[in-house]
Amino acid sequence: MRELRIGLAQINATVGDLDGNFQKILQYLERARALGVDVLAFPEMVITGYPPEDLLLKPSFIETAIARTRDLLPHTAGMTVIVGTVDRDVDLYNAAAVLHDGRWVGSYRKRYLPNYGVFDENRYFMPGTRNPVFVRDGTVIGLSICEDIWVAGGPLQEQVIRGGAEVVINLSASPYHAGKAQGRRRMLCTRAADNLAVVCYANLVGAQDEIVYDGNSLIVDEQGQVLAEGEMFVEDLVVADVELDAVFNARLHDPRLRKERALDSGESTPRIELPMAAAHARPGRGGGNGGVATAVATKPALALRTAVVQRELVTEIYDALVLGTRDYVHKNGFQAAVLGLSGGVDSALCACVAADAIGPQHVIAVAMPSPYTSGASKEDAEALARALGLRFYAIPIQDSFDAAQRALAPAFAGQAADTTEENLQARIRGNYLMALSNKFGWLVLTTGNKSETSVGYSTLYGDMAGGFAVLKDVYKTMVYQLAQHRNRRSDPPVIPERTLSRAPSAELKPDQTDQDTLPPYDVLDPILRFYVEEDRSVKEIAGLGYDEELVRRVARMVDRAEYKRRQSPPGLKISPRAFGKDRRLPITNRWMG
Repeated sequence: MRELRIGLAQINATVGDLDGNFQKILQYLERARALGVDVLAFPEMVITGYPPEDLLLKPSFIETAIARTRDLLPHTAGMTVIVGTVDRDVDLYNAAAVLHDGRWVGSYRKRYLPNYGVFDENRYFMPGTRNPVFVRDGTVIGLSICEDIWVAGGPLQEQVIRGGAEVVINLSASPYHAGKAQGRRRMLCTRAADNLAVVCYANLVGAQDEIVYDGNSLIVDEQGQVLAEGEMFVEDLVVADVELDAVFNARLHDPRLRKERALDSGESTPRIELPMAAAHARPGRGGGNGGVATAVATKPALALRTAVVQRELVTEIYDALVLGTRDYVHKNGFQAAVLGLSGGVDSALCACVAADAIGPQHVIAVAMPSPYTSGASKEDAEALARALGLRFYAIPIQDSFDAAQRALAPAFAGQAADTTEENLQARIRGNYLMALSNKFGWLVLTTGNKSETSVGYSTLYGDMAGGFAVLKDVYKTMVYQLAQHRNRRSDPPVIPERTLSRAPSAELKPDQTDQDTLPPYDVLDPILRFYVEEDRSVKEIAGLGYDEELVRRVARMVDRAEYKRRQSPPGLKISPRAFGKDRRLPITNRWMG
């Protein structure tokens, strides 16, 4: 029976940390060796971290990345290791290097370069033109990189039809958004079943700036059944034995590929034969060199892996926020984070995410009551900090607010109070948080959500001041769901019930609620999804049953707030289309549609 033990190492690489990434690769390589893995695959551009962006314009960075790839060669004895890196000739390529038994035997260069959403690969890379397959001990292995496998009839199909690939390995750095894992799983299972090939998908895990990578690597058999699956949001080594005779038998009984080959007129796919690796030679198996296999010790049995339980959407999003916050704090060298704790649901949820991400001992919560802050808000803020075990400070802003009003009184003479005075309170709070950050090196977490960010219901240089926006891509309605989810994780719940049941308010003037300015969030959020994420017109959205004038007002608010969003801190992407790299509109813009 022909059998291949395949390993997928989903690791958390850091952009630019070529030495650290190299060491982590070595750790997983040795773990795989101990399990008797024949072929080990790492994610896309794992050497450099992804995306390296304009680091790729630095020749020294490119040369060091290639050198670190070569440095892996002495560690590949008896194994085939496929690692995401860069490659170059007269241009630069996003590549999968094939390292076999101490030699760099070839590379696959990514053919489909994404240039949408958060991707900008045409800025840096030349697309590959060749589509080689690699033959190890008679098993034909095809390679692809991320976007390549999303293209039906792309490199995977070519490698199967023209090259006879039985196993196709895809190296990926697939950004997370809510619900994506399920769709990606269906796609991979379909690719495997349609091509009667084993499909192996090695995905990155971790976070880079606003992007989260969820892992969830997969090994899928030729029938489209999942053989092994990596956990979401954590590093993992996924290992499975794949039966190559099953692939051959499936193709005997299904004539589709035979017919495709008969009709195909494309160029043949280059075949690169891998010499027999002596350390992994087995009785009765010939290698590409025609040598005689030598018996070795029996491979260790693989422990049974528990099937990965599909998370509920709210659980998935919460875990993504925790991972993204943890990596942003730690990878950027911060030891602690500070946030304003208002007693409202947004700051409560941010505090929970931060505590779960970096530990409550590293989170500082600051209440900054104004003359308009309710007693309930003060009590709820302190209760949450106590329940989570956060360091807590109360710094009233009354004196600062009064002093600012006195200083501005001559200039404001004859002017009625308006949002200026409201924003002044928010800016005082922002100043206090930034002062604490300057003094102690704490990262300031902003607490605004996507609903507020969309319509500009926030204060520039006030509540927008900070280094990282945890909820930047989370609508207000989802904030409540996430808060309730977090409460279900604790006994007793940590977020006070009153925080969840009170009408949301910025508390910047007497008896204020968000709905004084905004539509109810259960009306606003769907309109925002249609307008922001789907680019529907005002008339299209109104045609779905929403008041046209209301939709038009919301659209105007979204468009006017673009200048604010350009000045907001980076924040985690958890939707299919987040503000920033995903959605970029001109600030100076007279289109109203």
